[in-house]
Amino acid sequence: MKFSFLIPLLVLGASSLQAEDLKVADLTFKVTEPWKSVPTSSPMRAGTVEATVEGSDTPVQAVFYYFGAGQGGDVEANITRWLGQFEGEPKSSRDEIDAGDKKISIVDATGTYLDGPPFGAKTPKADYALLGAIVPAAEANVFIKLTGPAADIGKLKDAFRALAASPFN
Repeated sequence: MKFSFLIPLLVLGASSLQAEDLKVADLTFKVTEPWKSVPTSSPMRAGTVEATVEGSDTPVQAVFYYFGAGQGGDVEANITRWLGQFEGEPKSSRDEIDAGDKKISIVDATGTYLDGPPFGAKTPKADYALLGAIVPAAEANVFIKLTGPAADIGKLKDAFRALAASPFN
């Protein structure tokens, strides 16, 4: 009986060690291994998660964007824009994930990625990859973009797809 007050404290402590879910628009993304939530670096970002893959010292970040009702463009416009962030024609593929009654569009591209702000100088990064997901929310799409060295991004493909579909699972 003396120590019964410790049980709620231990449970509370254990629950605070779990990953936080990420709420974007009307969707809640489940942030589980290998992802962890990190502070966003821009008011344009609706959220950011990162992962470090085995053999790499630098984490890669998946950035969530949500622009509000009727904003952000459609699937085709965003895929075209993402592929345009590469030098020349990247090697790319498209796929759809069935998640509940929703379809999530996925784009996977590899090549020389032009890294930098939308309207600023770009730094070419050879052998880079982009995974993008367009997730339908109630009033507009949520966009998730993950970029980094192709070897690292390749190891995260399944985890990225699971993250994108997590609001519907």
